Amino acid sequence: MTLTTPAVSTHDVANFAASGNARADRSLHDGWNAVAVGGPIPAEFRDRAIPATVPGSIHTDLLAAGLIVDPYLDDHERLLAWIGACDWRYSTTFDWTADDATNTELVFDGLDTIATIELNGAPVGTTANMHRTYRFDVRTLLIEGRNELSITFESALRYADRASLEQGYRPHVNHHPYNSIRKMACSFGWDWGPDTATAGIWRRVRLSSWSVSRLVAVRPTATIEGDLGVVDVVVELVPVGVSTRLDVRAGDVSHTVDVAAGQSSARLSVSIDDPELWWPRGHGEQPLYRVEVVLSAKSGTIDTWSGRIGFRTVRIDHLPDADGTPFTFVINDRPVFIRGANWIPDDAFPHRVDRARYAHRIDQAEFANINLLRVWGGGIYEADDFFDLCDERGILTWQDFLFACAAYTEDEPMRSEVEAEARDNITRLMPHPSLVVWNGNNENIWGFQEWGWEKRLGGRSWGLGYYLDLLPSLVDELDPSRPYTPGSPFSPAPPEGVEDFYPNDPAHGSVHIWDLWNQRDYPDYRTYEPRFVGEFGWQGPPTWSTLTRSISDSPLTPESPGMLIHQKAMDGNVKLIDGLVAHLPLPDDMEDWHWAMSLNQATAIGVGIEHFRSLSPLCMGLIVWQLNDCWPVTSWAAVDGDGREKPLLYAIKHAYADRLLTVQPRDAGLRVAAVNDHAQAWTGDLVVRRRRFDGTTVASVTIAVEIAPRSTYIVAVDATVGAPDDAAGELIEVRLGESRTFWFFTDYRDSHLGRPQLTASVESVSDGYAVTVTAATLARDVTLLVDKLDPHARVDDQLVTLLPGEGVTFLVRSNAELLRADWTARGVLRSANQLLFPEGVDALDGSQAL
Repeated sequence: MTLTTPAVSTHDVANFAASGNARADRSLHDGWNAVAVGGPIPAEFRDRAIPATVPGSIHTDLLAAGLIVDPYLDDHERLLAWIGACDWRYSTTFDWTADDATNTELVFDGLDTIATIELNGAPVGTTANMHRTYRFDVRTLLIEGRNELSITFESALRYADRASLEQGYRPHVNHHPYNSIRKMACSFGWDWGPDTATAGIWRRVRLSSWSVSRLVAVRPTATIEGDLGVVDVVVELVPVGVSTRLDVRAGDVSHTVDVAAGQSSARLSVSIDDPELWWPRGHGEQPLYRVEVVLSAKSGTIDTWSGRIGFRTVRIDHLPDADGTPFTFVINDRPVFIRGANWIPDDAFPHRVDRARYAHRIDQAEFANINLLRVWGGGIYEADDFFDLCDERGILTWQDFLFACAAYTEDEPMRSEVEAEARDNITRLMPHPSLVVWNGNNENIWGFQEWGWEKRLGGRSWGLGYYLDLLPSLVDELDPSRPYTPGSPFSPAPPEGVEDFYPNDPAHGSVHIWDLWNQRDYPDYRTYEPRFVGEFGWQGPPTWSTLTRSISDSPLTPESPGMLIHQKAMDGNVKLIDGLVAHLPLPDDMEDWHWAMSLNQATAIGVGIEHFRSLSPLCMGLIVWQLNDCWPVTSWAAVDGDGREKPLLYAIKHAYADRLLTVQPRDAGLRVAAVNDHAQAWTGDLVVRRRRFDGTTVASVTIAVEIAPRSTYIVAVDATVGAPDDAAGELIEVRLGESRTFWFFTDYRDSHLGRPQLTASVESVSDGYAVTVTAATLARDVTLLVDKLDPHARVDDQLVTLLPGEGVTFLVRSNAELLRADWTARGVLRSANQLLFPEGVDALDGSQAL
C-alpha cells in the first residue's frame, strides 16, 4: 500500500456508519462575566461585573477590559498580586430546549483550579485539578429556556497554603507551596517566570448530549510486525442494556465488532500491508494515518472519534556497557542522537497560545536543527495542537508528568487526583507518534537524595511511589508501546557490585548539569563525559526591542528596578558577571552590556553542545535549557518572551548542524571532531590550518576523510599546527567541504583581537534586505541585531566569524524602510571586537566601520 506524505485518509466517518441519534456537543464560550467575591478586593472592583473570555483567565479578562496594567511590564506583577489572592465567580446564561437525547453532560476540559460549579442555583460539583477533564451529568438540572451557569474559583494561593498545612511540610523551590495543589507549578513564579496564580476556565467548556452510550476513551496503539502495521484499538464506552457496534478504520482498512449489552470495553485490531514508517526529522518522512472509530446502535451512529497515528518503534537503550549505562533513543531500530531543547509554557497564561503560535515556535526549533522538545514538568500537559504539529514535522516530544523540584504527598485526595490526571492525559496524548517517552518527574529523585530533603521530610511520603509504581503502571496499562523513565535526571539500576550510585551520575542514564552556571564557568562543560544531558543552560537577556518594550526604567541599567524585577534567578546578575569577566571585560554602557551577555550566553551553550556532540556515541543526546520563555525576562531561553530569536538560537543552530566540525582540547592536545549526523557519508579533504590574525597561514595539514553516516571522526591536531608561536595572535581554522570552525588559543580579552573594521552594502530583495558585511581585519561573532531597526524583522544568521577580507551576506526579512546608515549603526552591526574597544572605532575607506 503506497501513501503520500502525510498519509492521512480523507475518508468520512459517516461513510461507514449510518447516521442517527449521534452525540452532539455545544460550546458554552459566550456571554461570560466575572466578579470578585472574596479576598483583598480593591474598592473599585467590588460587585463589578467584568466581561470574560472563555477559554481565558481572570488576569487577561481584567487586562482586556482595560482595568489593569499589563502584568508583564515593569513592576506590575507586584502591583497585581491581589488578583491571585481573591476568589472569582464566573457566570453566563444560555438557552436550552429539551431534545431527544437521554443524557446531557457539562464537560470542562480545563478549570483553573479550585472550582465550585452551580447550574440554576443547584450544586453540580467541585474541582481541584487544573490538569483534568471533568464531566457532570446535568440533565435533571437543565430547564427549558434560560439557564444560568456559575463557577466560583477559590484563590489558589490561599488553598495551597491551607493544603500545605493539612498535608504536612514538604520541600519545594518557591515562595509558594505549589506542590500542595494540582495546578501549573510555574503559575506561582519560577526562576524565569512571573507569580500570577491566576484563575479561570482555561480550556473548552461544553454541553454534551447523547443517547444509548458514548465513547469514554479510545486508545490506538500502532506497532510493526514484520511487513504489517498493526493498529490495536482499545475502546472504552458507557455500558448499556442493549448491544452496540464498533467500526474502526485505519488508512483504508476497517474492522467491525459487536459489543454485548453491559460490556464497557472492546479491543479491535486492523493490519496495514507495508506501512510507511514515521521518522524523526533528519531521518526520514512523517507519514500519518487517520484512525476513525464509530459507535452505533440500531438508531444509527451514536458517537465517533478520529485521530492520527504513525508507525514507528521506540525504546530507550539502558543496557550497561564498559562506560556505564547509556540513555539512547532507538527509533525504528536506529539509534538517534537527540538534539533537543526544553519547552516551558509559552505564556504564563497558556490559553493565549494558539495553533499559529505553536507553529511559529516549532518553526524556530526546526530552524535551530532541534529534533526533540521536552515538555517540562512544572508546566502543563501540552495542547493537542503542539503534538499535532510535532507529528507533522518529525519533532520528537518528551512529556514530563507534572512534578517539578519538590516533594509531593502520596496521601488522599492527592493520589486520586494524580491518577485521574495521568489517565486523562496518557489517553489523550498516546496516539501521537512524536511522543517518545513519558517521564515521571523533574529533579525530584535527585532533590530527595542530594538536596537535603530526606532529613526535612521526617518520614513523610514525597512522590517516589508515583514515579516507581503508580505512573509506570498507568503507562503500561494505557500506553504499553511507549517507554517510561522515572525522572530526569535518573540513573537506571546500577550494575552488580556498584554501590555509589546517584540519580545525577554522568556515567549512568540522564544528567542535569547546573554547577557551571551556578558555580563554575562554561569551559568546564568539557570536564563532563555524560551519556545523556537532560538539562544545561546559561542565562542571557531578551532581545533589545523586547527588553525596552517591557521595561521603562530611565536610565535603563543592568541593575535598574525593572531589570531586577525581570531577573528571577537567585543572584542572577552576579552569575552573569562572573560568567563573563573571564572572557570579556564587563561593559559600563547598557547596550554593550546587553550585547556582551547575549554573546556570552550563546558562546557558553555552543561550547557545551559541541563538546557533548564530539563525545558521540558515548553521549547520545542533550536537551538545552530552554527553547522559549513565557514573558519578557532575562533567562536561559533561546527565544524570548515576545517570540524573538536571541543570538543563542543561532548558536544552537550552528552547533546542532547535521554536520559539525569542532576543535576540542583533549589528552594534553587538540582534537578535531567531525560529527556526521546525516544519512550520507561525509567525504573530502579535512584541512587544518594555523593562521595569524592577519590571515597569514603559518602551518597546514590536509587529511582525506570518509566519515560514515551517523558517526563521529576524531583526529589529533598535528603539533606543527596545534602549537602556536603567539597564542594571543593565532587561531586554528578547520574546513571540510562547506563546513568550517575555528579554535582560538586564548579568550577574547586575552587575545590580540583588533578594533573592528567592518563595512556593509545593502540591497533590497523581495521580502526585505540582503546586507553584505565585509571585514578588513579579523572579526569575531559578527551579528546584525535587526530588532533594533524593526521589531518585526528576522535575520537568517548571526555570530559569523570573518577572516581579513572575507564577507558574509545576511538575509533580513523586514517591511520597514531602512537606510544604509541604519545597518552600520554601532548598536546594530555587532562583533565581539567591539567589546574590547568600547571607547570608539576606526574609519575604513571613508565609511562608517564597526
